[in-house]
Formats: sequence, structure tokens, C-alpha cells
Amino acid sequence: MTDYDRIAGALAFVRANFQAQPSLDEMAAQAHWSPFHFQRKFQEWAGVTPKKFLQYLSLDHAKRMLRERVSVAEAAHETGLSGTGRLHDLFVTLEGMTPGEYRHGGADLALQYSFGNSPFGRYLVASTAKGVCKLVFVNDEAAAVAALHQEWPNARIMATENAFHLQVGRFFARDFPPTERLHLHLKGTLFQLKIWESLLHVPEGELRTYSQLAEAAGNGAAVRAAGTAIGANPVGYLIPCHRVIRQTGELGQYRWGATRKAALVGWEAAHTAPNRAAPVAAAAAY
Repeated sequence: MTDYDRIAGALAFVRANFQAQPSLDEMAAQAHWSPFHFQRKFQEWAGVTPKKFLQYLSLDHAKRMLRERVSVAEAAHETGLSGTGRLHDLFVTLEGMTPGEYRHGGADLALQYSFGNSPFGRYLVASTAKGVCKLVFVNDEAAAVAALHQEWPNARIMATENAFHLQVGRFFARDFPPTERLHLHLKGTLFQLKIWESLLHVPEGELRTYSQLAEAAGNGAAVRAAGTAIGANPVGYLIPCHRVIRQTGELGQYRWGATRKAALVGWEAAHTAPNRAAPVAAAAAY
């Protein structure tokens, strides 16, 4: 039996039995490995630990239950968790919000958004009271606003410029003192947050490969997972995912187009300032 066969069997076992919340020993037994060896091999192949994979499955199931308008207590029970407290912790850790906030589509969340111009095109920036939560380059403003409403159907979304948005404008204009920090308010898995944090440490004018980012995040084998996390970056340019290239040296894909990525990389290489400060993710969950 190959390593792939063992991991595939373990993945199938966890998917079929996640409501029983199997232990590491039980999962390892499916692969006929010791728990220590199974943990290491599983992370190499899946990009996350067995515990984290089980949490993801549990979260997805709970989200489906909540979308069907069941109570938080029922969702916790059907997911195999011991109570609403564990479900609450799971949501806050992995989804960046409480089960109630998810169930109500961000009903308790207030978002402000505005548009601005940058050297790389028009953009939409949105923020909560804690910091910038979204920055996307746009070609169609109406479609960008519609996407924001679709992401948070019950949130209070207002077209209002605020201090965070003005900071973003000054960041694009390179009028951002080294002592100033732009607060980000992000939601993401622990691994995504680690990748995004690693991106913040890539200096302007420099590039990194996907494998280098995965290694900087603490899991050099999770290259594919690192690529997925980079693609899910909610704040373009502020978290500089454009500074990541393929191992071959090719620029690779970019959410807002290969031409814009080439422009970003070239512009930064020509305007590198060694003392320019990077924004700091001061808050990591809604």
C-alpha cells in the first residue's frame, strides 16, 4: 500500500465518521501508522493536520445546518460536538465570526465602503470599525458592490469614506510614514492568516516563490495550500500577493489579471523605498 493509498483511506474514513469526532489514534489506525508518523504524513499530503481537517469538515457541516435555519445547539449536536461552546470556538477560530453571526449573514456587522484610484486602476475598499476587511481592483463598480452585499447579505453596508479608506489612498500614493500602521480586519483559517502574515514580510521590490511562502508559514510541504491561501487574499496590494511567483520564475496567475500583476511588480521594482512600512494585520477575525 502506497503512502497515497493510506492517506486517501484515512481521508475517506474521516469524511464518513467526522460526526463521531474520531481521535488521532483512530485515524492513524486506518492508515496502519503510528499516530506520530500519521500526523507527519497527513500534513505532508493534505497541507493541514488531521485535527484541522476534522475541524474543517465539522465547520462545513455546521454551516450547512445553520443555513437550514436550525438552532446553534442543534447544529452543534448534529456535528458531533459536545456543546454550543465548542461550536462557538470552532467558528471563531476558523470562520472569523460566531455561529450566530454566520447564521444571520453578518446582521450585527457594519461595513463602510468607498472607491478610489490607484496607479493600477480603480479599487473598492471596505472596512469594519476595526480596520480594512476588503480591497479589490474593479472594472465594474456596481458588480463590486453587489459582490459585497452577496458576501454579507444581512450586514449594514454603507457607501461612506472613513479614515481607514483615506489611509489606503495615501498608501497607494506612497504618502505613508514608516511609523504609521494600517489596521486590517481579516477572516481566514489559521494557515491562511499565517500565509498572509508571511506576505506582509516580503519587502517591496522583492519576490518569493509559493514554496518559500509555505516554509515561512511553518509548513514547507503545503505549497498547494499556500497557493490557495494567496488566491483567497481579501485585501489586494495591502497584503502583497502579487510578490509571489512560480518556482520557474514565471509571474503566474493573479486574481486581478496577469497584466496588472506585471505592472505591480515592475512599478515596485522601479520605486523601491527601503524604509517604507508595510501594513500590519492588527485584528484577525470578524
